[in-house]
Amino acid sequence: MDHADFVQQMRTQYAALRDAAVAAGPDAPVPTCPGWTVRNLVDHVARVHSWALRALHTAPGAEWPHADERPADWDDLLPWWEAKFAELADTLAGSPSNTPAWSFSEAEDFGFWSRRQAHETAIHRLDAEHALHGSDVPSLLFDVEFAADGVDEYLTRMMVRAAERKPVELAGRVLFHAADAGRAWEVRLTPGEPPEVGPITGSATDEDATVAGTADALYRAAWARPSGAITSGDRSLLDGLPRP
Repeated sequence: MDHADFVQQMRTQYAALRDAAVAAGPDAPVPTCPGWTVRNLVDHVARVHSWALRALHTAPGAEWPHADERPADWDDLLPWWEAKFAELADTLAGSPSNTPAWSFSEAEDFGFWSRRQAHETAIHRLDAEHALHGSDVPSLLFDVEFAADGVDEYLTRMMVRAAERKPVELAGRVLFHAADAGRAWEVRLTPGEPPEVGPITGSATDEDATVAGTADALYRAAWARPSGAITSGDRSLLDGLPRP
């Protein structure tokens, strides 16, 4: 996927998230985010989108940018969020992917941010769908290529970053296999060490745990959302993966 694809996914996932949030209503609980209501969810996503927008206008290496204050009233929050998101998407769409940008880890570019915000928005779209539909959220909301990229971004970027704050405690190897995408990832866990993600180093039967299914199902499982993925072996390894 390229920069333009991610910006389009941002727009698609935002529209679906907003529709589900409005339909569910601000007081509806979000079962995938215990303790949150839809209003909490929307406030969080609005904060992230406004913060990402500030990051695009912050010089690489500068101090951490701050998100804007959001309106407290639901009827004011929705149009405020819509405006911030539109500016974020338009800013990304209007610049090449290699435009330098501030990042929370190392020097990055607009391509990093279009990918990060596409997946941030998509996963929280799932949360809004669960708030609206409960456990009856349909599978295959996400196309194969996008979902497989979301698994890759989580395993190779976000999980590794999360391990900097909460070190790995378990040891073992976990295989993620998205058959419809023709992709597989092996995660090697060593206590106190950053997770290693790469090609399979042995046979599938050598893995301590395997997570298999469609790319859509693996995407949800990687981000600890309800999923139709089939997990075999030591389930604690999947549950113990570092989470952002």
